[in-house]
Amino acid sequence: MFTKLVKLDRRLFNYLFAQSEARKLGVLARRLSRTGDGPLYLFLVFIVMISHAKGEMLFYLALAGFTVELPLYLILKNTIKRTRPCHLELSSCDSGYSPLTDKHLMALKRFEPSDKFSLPSGHTAGAFVMATSVAFIYPQWGYLVYLWALLVGGSRIALGVHYPLDILAGAALGTGSVFAILSIGFD
Repeated sequence: MFTKLVKLDRRLFNYLFAQSEARKLGVLARRLSRTGDGPLYLFLVFIVMISHAKGEMLFYLALAGFTVELPLYLILKNTIKRTRPCHLELSSCDSGYSPLTDKHLMALKRFEPSDKFSLPSGHTAGAFVMATSVAFIYPQWGYLVYLWALLVGGSRIALGVHYPLDILAGAALGTGSVFAILSIGFD
């Protein structure tokens, strides 16, 4: 069962990565991915905190969410140690999962992530901490912030640094971290 899931995950990654390359989405993917960088969150939450009545509540909810998410992310990533798609040996990328051309295989090496392992996606987890926090405090922005979080996750696949299951795991981790805080009572 697990082997089939990994094969399906790789097959889906290969398809999505090849499609993003065919559509030349690399520049857009990089820009979207950067919106999921941690320092940007601090800046945006600070701006909201000083300019909106509920901004302080957003700050504390996001901070609490990241306090849960970050240690879990580090434990999972360093326990599972799943090799990123861009770090696989080129010869192991074509294991009958789906056809990636030599051009695609070389494109996998264009972007170097900040660490070695892929599961879960930290960018996606962080984006979903932010999206869930914003959606709780400002429900009218929920659809937009969740769309942004999904695009951050998708950008990580397009850059060749995460498999789809890494993105799902990151989304679950980020969302679950905020829900955990909310379940124990957040005022």
